Amino acid sequence: MSRNHPAPRASRADSGAPGEIRLIGGRWKRTRLPVLAEPGLRPTPDRVRETLFNWLGQDLSGWRVLDAFAGTGALGFEAASRGAVEVVLLEQAPRAAAQLQQAAARLGATMVEVRRTDALAWMAGAPAGHFDLVLLDPPFGADLFDRALQAALRLLGEGGWIYLEADRPFDESACAALGLTLHRHGRAGMVHYHLLKLHP
Repeated sequence: MSRNHPAPRASRADSGAPGEIRLIGGRWKRTRLPVLAEPGLRPTPDRVRETLFNWLGQDLSGWRVLDAFAGTGALGFEAASRGAVEVVLLEQAPRAAAQLQQAAARLGATMVEVRRTDALAWMAGAPAGHFDLVLLDPPFGADLFDRALQAALRLLGEGGWIYLEADRPFDESACAALGLTLHRHGRAGMVHYHLLKLHP
């Protein structure tokens, strides 16, 4: 998650020591990454990340992944840890972007590219059909969910996936109107998380 568009967000504690997250699968399993003590950063909890990658399958070898509101980078680094060959992390906040770059360097994650940029603007100019998976966890207070989904759609290759965290559920009819199928949905506290698949 990131603070690409300033808005108040409820904090949510992740498991592990304060100020860090723990990768839960793949080559960097149990590796800890720091979390900035800044308002608005809301790491996706361990159990939600575990559920997501159980849904996707644990092996993402060859996948191209975009983490559009990266924040801590938890989702993007989990994808890289599971074999993704390209992971682009978008983060506008300078300190958070710098920390993502440091984490990628420390891991030797050469497949990870960090871009300090506005997520929606970057997606609008990115090549169409390039990604297998787009991860969306936008700031809740800015109500960017529909705009982020629309921007992500054109970036998906055939059979691509979108993961969305939101403050409300997106039902099958809302997803179908966008050309997406609701594959899975879960809830953790006030957060609804969805795995969506592009229609053939």
